[in-house]
Amino acid sequence: MQYDQPTPEAYLAALDTDWRKDTLLELRALIQSAAPEAGEFMQYKMLAYGTPDNTMCQLNAQKAYVSLYVGNTNKIDPSGQWLEGLSLGKGCIRFSKTTQVSDTRIAEFINEAAQMWRDGKDMGC
Repeated sequence: MQYDQPTPEAYLAALDTDWRKDTLLELRALIQSAAPEAGEFMQYKMLAYGTPDNTMCQLNAQKAYVSLYVGNTNKIDPSGQWLEGLSLGKGCIRFSKTTQVSDTRIAEFINEAAQMWRDGKDMGC
């Protein structure tokens, strides 16, 4: 599902009030806590964090899951300890209706990604 909205505020307002919005807002709060200096903007019809020329990650609500796009997850979590049990795709982490953000170690992963972004380290695919 793509929400073609011009601003983060419009994107959030367009989301249905259901588990996807709740999950996206939880992940958004973790990102903003880990990298308060990162801007929030629209990129590829998704919420994006960082700067337009140096994106740290993106968030998107799909029909069946919420995606956190971070580039190469193996560069951020080489051992896979923080992402264990999560659904992973190429450069994304998927949160389904049955996945509770608080039951995962995604906050640690996001903190590491934020530090790598600050340090200018390569996280790309």
